[in-house]
Amino acid sequence: MDLMSIENPAFLKGLSDEELKSLSEEIRHFLINKLSLTGGHIGPNLGVVELTIALHKSFDSPKDKFIWDVGHQSYVHKILTGRAKDFDTLRQYKGLSGFPKMNESEHDVWETGHSSTSLSAAMGMAVARDIKKEDSYIVPIIGDGALTGGMALEALNHIGDEKKNMIVILNDNEMSIAPNVGALHQVLGRLRTAGKYQWVKDELEMLLKKIPAVGGKMASTAERIKDSLKYLLVSGVFFEELGFTYLGPVDGHDFDDLFEQINYAKKTSGPVLLHVITKKGKGFSPAEKDKIGTWHGTGPYKIETGDFVKPTITAPAWSKLVSDTVLKLARSDKRIVAVTPAMPVGSKLEAFAKELPDRMLDVGIAEQHAVTLAAGLATQKMKPFLAIYSTFLQRAYDQVLHDVCRQRLNVFIGIDRAGLVGADGETHQGIYDIAFLRHMPNLVLMMPKDENEGQHMVNTAIEYNDGPIAMRFPRGNGIGVKLDPTLKTIPIGTWEVLREGTDAAILTFGTTIEMAMEAANQLESQGIHVKVVNARFIKPLDEKMLTDLLQKQIPILTIEEAVLQGGFGSYCLEYAHDHGFGANVIDRMGIPDEFIEHGDVNSLLSEIKLTKEEVVNRILAIARKKQKRA
Repeated sequence: MDLMSIENPAFLKGLSDEELKSLSEEIRHFLINKLSLTGGHIGPNLGVVELTIALHKSFDSPKDKFIWDVGHQSYVHKILTGRAKDFDTLRQYKGLSGFPKMNESEHDVWETGHSSTSLSAAMGMAVARDIKKEDSYIVPIIGDGALTGGMALEALNHIGDEKKNMIVILNDNEMSIAPNVGALHQVLGRLRTAGKYQWVKDELEMLLKKIPAVGGKMASTAERIKDSLKYLLVSGVFFEELGFTYLGPVDGHDFDDLFEQINYAKKTSGPVLLHVITKKGKGFSPAEKDKIGTWHGTGPYKIETGDFVKPTITAPAWSKLVSDTVLKLARSDKRIVAVTPAMPVGSKLEAFAKELPDRMLDVGIAEQHAVTLAAGLATQKMKPFLAIYSTFLQRAYDQVLHDVCRQRLNVFIGIDRAGLVGADGETHQGIYDIAFLRHMPNLVLMMPKDENEGQHMVNTAIEYNDGPIAMRFPRGNGIGVKLDPTLKTIPIGTWEVLREGTDAAILTFGTTIEMAMEAANQLESQGIHVKVVNARFIKPLDEKMLTDLLQKQIPILTIEEAVLQGGFGSYCLEYAHDHGFGANVIDRMGIPDEFIEHGDVNSLLSEIKLTKEEVVNRILAIARKKQKRA
């Protein structure tokens, strides 16, 4: 079959099982080849090929609603809904998104990127359906990893209580990104080995009815007997106790098995949970063998060998630099405990976990719990290091404010992937943390200019004992500077002058320092002398240096790879206003009030005019303003 010719999933209705199997292999071959060039979430999508085909054959999308939790496993869904022709642009600038997008297709009814949202959204859709007296199936598809999220458990509780008609597909591959952890994961493990107890219960009722004379009476109590049998056949009864009819486990790669149980689910009133067992990476040996999440999402790779295609980079990855420095300090400081919400691989904590397993906590997809757990550790004079992506820290705002900052607890938050992240797009851009953290009392927020300053900041954070401290660092690798052999402590709230100048000043930090230096060098050739300041402490500001600039009436340009509203530039404006310097010239560059979609970072920066050329233009403009006022 020509996958490029698919317009919608209606064609599946007429395919035989053999044709469906052939289609599955074609889709796997297509994905393996396309993603070898573009990269993407290869493992999760290879695991749901048969399941996605079976769902689209059994239901009528978009009338029936598929809600993909996280959304990274929606590639097969995209192929079946007419988007195979766009896969050459997957996750690229202005190309096909790696997640469901309503503006791509009417079959994408819910946009996502973070985990554990599908069940709440599905409940909202089910309530709307019933109010409007419509007739449709609501089908959220959620992984066993996402099911550990508190929001998913809250939704399960509500759905079961309301008894809404809904078919929840539990895609159980025993992994989310890294191997799953927690008691709920163990419940699912027991369910996997229990067999199809729903089938056994029904067979029992049929047998009872066949017994002469007493069969009818016994059948009248069959439901009670079946419920008792449930406890004998299945060691975990979690879902039925919540009010769901549990079906499964089902082989997620067997069409006969899938269709039988999906049809059974469609005939069952009330909420149903269909437990489907899939193999992440199925059909591609390197991805199938992966046990730690390396093949969850990748860059380009070689199909023949499974080797990743990466440019030669000698500088360390930021995540590894930070985690290795924490480990170095933890060897002699027994207060240090590393905490991560399901990202031990992404945050490069494997070495820490191997060497200090008793002081490494992976709490699963539970960001709120991770933050408050770290707070609890801090009350007992421990020094927790919370490794968390910027985009996921958003999910624990209240815990940072209420549990950490309010109690002034010594928690070190390592904010990974701070700034634009590129291919994962608007749901993953790490551009909001400055705005939602800097107004929290007692919190120190900083970002290094390079990996050497980064290691010193880690040391500073571990030594700091006057409340919470957070360090932002970007996705990718450092710039290759030499690392000092001895760690130092950086005085809190101090900036660093990188380049002297009297005509204007640029205040910036992290990834945008290089842009500022290049612009200053270009302006020097035009006779404009620009001071460049490494404003490494975003909070507190270096009030002494900022006041000096304001008193000298030097025009200031702030630059940040973060949202402008409530950001670092706003902080500088507020300081100037509050200290009587409201007439001073201060301009700001950063990310505008809009969501930034996927694409390579340089293209995104160009689109929002966060470039060297724009820095030059802005400096020329504010220098002219100063001249006019003079």
